[in-house]
Amino acid sequence: MNAITAMKLLTIDEVAELLRKSAAQLRWMRHNGSGPKSAKLGGRVMYREQDVIDWVNAAFDSVGK
Repeated sequence: MNAITAMKLLTIDEVAELLRKSAAQLRWMRHNGSGPKSAKLGGRVMYREQDVIDWVNAAFDSVGK
């Protein structure tokens, strides 16, 4: 069993603001699997800050390939 490590969790609205997208756009990206990893915790969609950072970095890494 994996231990939970300290991490910052972000709401869909916080991630939308960081990515300069609407919450609706982020919901669509979640629906079609093109957005950062997310999970439902207590009935609420949450994102790990590191997953959002990794997703942005991966987009930049793929530029020009």
